[in-house]
Amino acid sequence: MRTVLVTGSAGFIGFHLSKLLIAEGFNVIGYDGMSDYYDVRLKEKRHQMLLQNENFSCTIGQLEDFEKIQSLCDNIKPDVIVHLAAQAGIRYSLENPRDYINSNVVGTFNVMECAREHSVDHLLMASTSSIYGANKVMPYVETHKTDTPLTIYAATKKANEAMGHSYAHLWNIPTTMFRFFTVYGPWGRPDMALFKFTKGIIEGTPIDVYNHGDMYRDFTYVDDLVRGIRLLMDTPPQRPEDEEDIPEGDSLSPVAPYRVVNIGNSDKIRLTEFIDAIEQEVGKPAIRNSLEMQKGEALATWANTELLQTLTEYTPQTNIREGVKRYVKWYKDYYAV
Repeated sequence: MRTVLVTGSAGFIGFHLSKLLIAEGFNVIGYDGMSDYYDVRLKEKRHQMLLQNENFSCTIGQLEDFEKIQSLCDNIKPDVIVHLAAQAGIRYSLENPRDYINSNVVGTFNVMECAREHSVDHLLMASTSSIYGANKVMPYVETHKTDTPLTIYAATKKANEAMGHSYAHLWNIPTTMFRFFTVYGPWGRPDMALFKFTKGIIEGTPIDVYNHGDMYRDFTYVDDLVRGIRLLMDTPPQRPEDEEDIPEGDSLSPVAPYRVVNIGNSDKIRLTEFIDAIEQEVGKPAIRNSLEMQKGEALATWANTELLQTLTEYTPQTNIREGVKRYVKWYKDYYAV
């Protein structure tokens, strides 16, 4: 049985990925700091559900605590590491930028050191669509330049990609960076738009709609996302001289076993359409508080996922109406409304 270390296992994506890996017969070891960035009870409930499975165990600790995560890896000797833990949130990064440096840069370095010490078969690390920054050429392709991040959050993820490449080159660690595009679904974070919109519409309180709703996002359902990660686990990059057939448009490094892959729905949805879908499922109209564009926000995101399809023969496909329907049902059940 292969052992997978999942950092951020009590988080939104980490929970769903861990659940999928357990179902497929992996031994999953979670590592999570249980920070109070949002309601810790939600994280605790996710872990409680995972702990019902004998093939899941977890350690509570901060990414910045190298000795703790190093000791864990020494004990479990992971075959694969999926690094999801991070300080998330674009808006929060405007108020607390230091948290992002500590967690996303120092913490990621510690994970990479563990991957080096144990020569893991594959290191997979989360990046973000925010890394495309001011790039206006869409849909976004992995080989586009990413030199214009708009927030410190995006800048830390850019740093993670550069750090990952250097370690892949220096220590021959097969490394895949995956860029997420606006992930949503059951058990989502309370700071995310879907949670805030659903809560506001149900309770009859105003929801903040930035740029008057004239924004576009490539909304990606969480089950589609974690399926993409699971399939990428089986396709570790090699050094280019060892690859038999490099696909056209591949982001494979010319000097390292390192690759970047978009995971998105390949469809940009207007924010007003997203809100319309929530209204339909809740059965009430939203009270929309129309606001100007917020600092650091991108006007649109849109993923080209041809590389993901080439590597895994998989393309995310849950449409926004179906995804929102599943989310609203979860929200009503969880909060008994």
